[in-house]
Amino acid sequence: MTSITLPERCDRAAAEALLPEMLAALGSGPLEIDARECRQIGQAMLQLLVSARQTGEGAVILPSAALQDVAALTGLSDELFSGVLA
Repeated sequence: MTSITLPERCDRAAAEALLPEMLAALGSGPLEIDARECRQIGQAMLQLLVSARQTGEGAVILPSAALQDVAALTGLSDELFSGVLA
């Protein structure tokens, strides 16, 4: 399983920088996205994470508390973490 670690600030610039790496990784099997250090999450990164979950074999996201909060506020918790969080 390929793993990608997200930065502390997950804004549009971070999403654009990570897009090529995620696309390449999604084509080679399951992907683990380590988001445990994320403190700021923008809409572009949320869109990228939803897309990663729905593409190919999908992605497992290991979220920070901040990402869990943003996902709950936007109604994306099930979409991002279904089957991941205990």
